[in-house]
Amino acid sequence: MFIDTNLETLIPFFNKLKAETVPLWGSMSAQRMVEHLTDTLRIATGENPQKMEIPEEKIDRMVAFLDSEKPMARNMVVPFAPADAPLRHQEIELAIDEYIETWLDLEALYSINPDLRNPHPYYGPLSYEQWKRLNAKHLTHHFIQFGLIEDK
Repeated sequence: MFIDTNLETLIPFFNKLKAETVPLWGSMSAQRMVEHLTDTLRIATGENPQKMEIPEEKIDRMVAFLDSEKPMARNMVVPFAPADAPLRHQEIELAIDEYIETWLDLEALYSINPDLRNPHPYYGPLSYEQWKRLNAKHLTHHFIQFGLIEDK
């Protein structure tokens, strides 16, 4: 089961996160992880377009994974999310604020464009519902990584 992606659910988890929170695996800092989550929302809105990383013939298999109950793999390295990317904000609280603003932008965009399908570099063009599913898996993955929720 993956986390619900509404802000009422997410904000308490973000509020537990501190700049010094150490991940259980991986090399991202807590703030880098939050900024990475925001970057992913910006892929969903079309503000952060990325080149396709997989051949078109593998998209159906990737979407099947997205629809499955399988969690994301640990220690995954993707070219569009370097762990050592420079931070955009002076403090983690500002990164969390940016995530919330971007989440609100995403919700507004898809409410006025319900048929919009923006591409993800591993899953191809995704609908709003598919982006919600991806965000739920992605948030669950990183919240487990930082000990905000238990791995089941």
